[in-house]
Amino acid sequence: MEKAKLICLPYAGGSRFAYKQFVEMAPSSLQIIPVDLPGRGTRFSEQLIYNPDKIIDDILYQIESYLKPPYAIYGHSMGTLLAYLLTKKITRSRLPLPLHLFLSGGKAPSTLEDEPILKVLDKQEFITQLIEIGGIPEKVLNSPRLIKILKPILQADFQVIKNFNYQKTPPFNLPITLLLGTDENITTHQIADWQVETSKKVEVVWFPGGHFFLFDHTKEILELIASNLQLHQKPTSKVLNFVPNQSMKSVVKVMY
Repeated sequence: MEKAKLICLPYAGGSRFAYKQFVEMAPSSLQIIPVDLPGRGTRFSEQLIYNPDKIIDDILYQIESYLKPPYAIYGHSMGTLLAYLLTKKITRSRLPLPLHLFLSGGKAPSTLEDEPILKVLDKQEFITQLIEIGGIPEKVLNSPRLIKILKPILQADFQVIKNFNYQKTPPFNLPITLLLGTDENITTHQIADWQVETSKKVEVVWFPGGHFFLFDHTKEILELIASNLQLHQKPTSKVLNFVPNQSMKSVVKVMY
């Protein structure tokens, strides 16, 4: 069976290196394609972008050569918004569509206008906000140099979210799997409204942990993704034979 490509989009403040574990732990059926945005990671010397449309144009330019079936898109947190906008752009451009969207820690795009945008104020308030979000290594929080580097990147990403204006469009005709942490700050409304964005059913999978649960459950997430994509590549299959391993016994699935 042909190896499926998984295009991975970063969370706010993140870079391609956020998916280092994905690259290292990917099953043989998956090729991980991590994406860097301007101003971070391997593109640190480039200017930051504050406009969501320009970011999507940049991402599409990077990944267009990978948009050959079979492929899927994964995004975490802000990356879920980028995955949504990227799929809309791919659709409008009449390029081959992904088999599946895998979105973790992300609220439905139609609900983002109701969300307060994090403010980046003085240094101590900024660090406090990072602690509340979680997922930031302690060595970063204790390093004035790293905080100075991270602050403008997060400011740019928060501005991207703020500059996003939701407009209802025809739903995608592809499945969405939403991955969430049991301790996340997210409402039923913010979850259920993902169903507006696709004519297929949205599957919701809960993992133990907070917003950055993906770092504690990388293997399980990759197994789930690989299993779904193998099903897509077997049209005659009628049942998803995804059997959670011992470490996944606490995972809960919900279908909308």
